Amino acid sequence: MVGLPERDRRLAHELSAGVLRGQRDLDRALDIERADPRLHDILRLGAYQLRRLTRVPAHAAVSTSVALAREAVGEAAARYVNQALRRVARGDARARQGSGETHPPWLAERWRVRYGPEETHRLMAWNDVRPPLTLQPARWDLATLRTELGDAGVAVRDAPFGAGLRIASGHPRELPGYEEGAFLVQDPAQALVVRFAAIPAGAAVYDACAAPGGKAVALATRGARVTAGDVRRERLDRQSHSVRRTGVAVHGVAADLLAAPFRADSWDAVLVDAPCTATGSMAHHPDARWRLTPGAIGRLARRQAALLDAAARLVRPGGLLVYATCSIEPEENERQVEEFLQRHPAFARRPVPGAVPAGLLTTAGDFQSLPHRDGVDGAYAARLGRSG
Repeated sequence: MVGLPERDRRLAHELSAGVLRGQRDLDRALDIERADPRLHDILRLGAYQLRRLTRVPAHAAVSTSVALAREAVGEAAARYVNQALRRVARGDARARQGSGETHPPWLAERWRVRYGPEETHRLMAWNDVRPPLTLQPARWDLATLRTELGDAGVAVRDAPFGAGLRIASGHPRELPGYEEGAFLVQDPAQALVVRFAAIPAGAAVYDACAAPGGKAVALATRGARVTAGDVRRERLDRQSHSVRRTGVAVHGVAADLLAAPFRADSWDAVLVDAPCTATGSMAHHPDARWRLTPGAIGRLARRQAALLDAAARLVRPGGLLVYATCSIEPEENERQVEEFLQRHPAFARRPVPGAVPAGLLTTAGDFQSLPHRDGVDGAYAARLGRSG
């Protein structure tokens, strides 16, 4: 999307995200298994425009798709795409029927076992709608941000649990205060994880899997002395941009937590926002549902365990280890923490009463948000203290 005008970039994002959210339904409408695989994405894009984008005329959606097919595969392919999309436009029986399943069947079944059919339906419905944009104050406080947005004619409302402001429409770069670093775009769940962590002002914190840097910035605005590291160098540029724009004091490093980048017992607090299946944030990342496989959960859980073990070495006696994910899978969350505590008896749960609403706490005292229940991304966090 680099080099595209802003309006075209937004349309391209809407098309790609929309196709990913509705892929199974689109494939059923198109009877896509009969089509040349080279035409699959062209057909999906055309069908999505016909079914969901009223501002794109039907003839334009069809003709553009036909032209793409002709260029990519040839004249016979163009005729096939023309016929298939015209069936969708007419609303033929196959096109009207939806599978009702917009997630991989194995994942939907897994959630049904855990949550039951009604909650699973609500969870998948949440994932299939574009999520609202939430702003978290950075250089401006919440009251100033609300006032400036309102004065500019931007409709705002409080995010759930008072975790930021939601706007009805608009692009972050076009909002008052963007260039000044007034705010960050961050889902309420991630802001709530930082609140739950309750890391004291002045504490030396290592954010070990930090990029793109939202939690590091939030910790710094709350008074922590933050060093933000990540092994993924390509994502560090985004982190640096967020830090420069918001003007916080965060020291960035390219470091692999598994390679013991610091001496043992050297940090007041370590945050491990671990790589995970992202099953709690599929509304923001609709591609995640199709990239995920059943085996990935176990592989990621093993990596998370290794990261936790490495982080535990860095926490000084009396310090904190905060483990977080954007997953709603127990293997990555509460089970991961229970197994860690068995391996590391010097650590124990240390939640801070009142840090977040009680309804967001598990029976063990960990943080857990669920999209269909709380209206925010699904996220998990455990606050673990090391004995002195």
